[in-house]
Amino acid sequence: MTAQVPGVARLATHSLRARLLWFVLLPILLVTVLQAFTAYRGALQQADAMFDDHLQQVARSMRTAAPLGMPEGDEAEDAAFDLYVQIWAQDGTPLFRSSRSVLPPRAVLGFSDVQINGSQYRVYTLQSAQQTVQIAQNLSARADRAQALALKAVLPFALLTPLLLLAVWWAISRSLAPIERARRQVAKRAADDFSALPDADLPNEVRPLVAELNLLFVRVQSAFDLQKNFVADAAHELRSPLTALKLQAQALQRAGALQGAAGDAATVGAVGTAVARLNQGIDRAIRLVEQLLVLAREESSAGTAPFETIDLAALVRLAVGDVLPQAQRRRIDLGMVHAEALSVKGQPEALHMALRNLLDNAVKYTPDGGQVDICLTLNQGRALLSIDDSGPGVAPDAQPRIFDRFYRANDTAHETGSGLGLAIVKAIADRHGATLKLGQSPQLGGLRIELRMALAAPTNDAAPMQTDTTP
Repeated sequence: MTAQVPGVARLATHSLRARLLWFVLLPILLVTVLQAFTAYRGALQQADAMFDDHLQQVARSMRTAAPLGMPEGDEAEDAAFDLYVQIWAQDGTPLFRSSRSVLPPRAVLGFSDVQINGSQYRVYTLQSAQQTVQIAQNLSARADRAQALALKAVLPFALLTPLLLLAVWWAISRSLAPIERARRQVAKRAADDFSALPDADLPNEVRPLVAELNLLFVRVQSAFDLQKNFVADAAHELRSPLTALKLQAQALQRAGALQGAAGDAATVGAVGTAVARLNQGIDRAIRLVEQLLVLAREESSAGTAPFETIDLAALVRLAVGDVLPQAQRRRIDLGMVHAEALSVKGQPEALHMALRNLLDNAVKYTPDGGQVDICLTLNQGRALLSIDDSGPGVAPDAQPRIFDRFYRANDTAHETGSGLGLAIVKAIADRHGATLKLGQSPQLGGLRIELRMALAAPTNDAAPMQTDTTP
């Protein structure tokens, strides 16, 4: 969950690509629609003027070459035309009349609109010294033809606008591709990768931002290096004096034992107890220094050894062998109850250290005479290593912090840990893409730690292998 500064409103995020597309494509679309509408209206007006001119031309041709008599044309053929002609002499004698003509016997000169039998007609009347010519056109058919012509005028807009929008979308996407490539490069980077981002093909507006980001990488890397070097140097410098102090404490204990033969037994016992506690504190300090060195090495660039194909079952058995003497001293039943031949990709030394720390942690918190079981199985295409112990377990509210540095959920009398073992395990697991899960052991009632890792190759015929290293 992202933390928010109190009193500061959370700003809404937006996409530069989406904003550019919106601000460019929307005006293009609006202008295109306006132009198409203007072209449509203009085409209708031009068609209307053209049809009026056509009526005038027909009327003038009839005036100069007037037909004689009433023709008996084919009515089906006349019905295919939308022009109706009516000619009469000055005395009102009909000279020509189209079939099915519904024109009135008289009309106003020039253009007029009349309605006959529910239909609208555009009428043009021309009068000469010999006759009167009247031409009419059905407005419905005229409007259909005008719309057809107008649609032909709008058709180029309908065809070219999508192509224009697609071209603009491609140009913007192409221009922003270097920015998206830089984003993917940053997203794929490891946590310890502070190399400079390439600025090739980046726009001039973005290149200064990338340059400043590279400078920030340099500053962050310097800060990390200083921190890691400080931890490593401090741990290294502390190791020698602590070892010398350990030797001095042992010499003091031996000297006290030699003087005890002639001295007070109670005083010698008190001195021995104090020296034993001093040795225990020194051992714990030495363990802390060693863990600090390991943690510094795992979090530094020195921990980026090449990955190899590892037999996980063999590595678990090796880690069990490392912890087995500690378990035998405390009569703890430590063993692998089930193991499958599974191979994973990883760094052998780092994984060995992680497994040893997990087993050491389980043995450390298990009471004397307790039990620790290890099980390695194939679960949902991944290697699943589960470690169950009969110890006190970890409270649910403490489980989220169990992998933090210097955090110790329990503190027992025989426990001399530093609180860094599981932090080292977490660092190694993250580097290997593994996941850690805590829970309660259903068999032993204590803590269960599960480690899941991807397989090096699909395994379908993994043969179960029973191994028991019970002391």
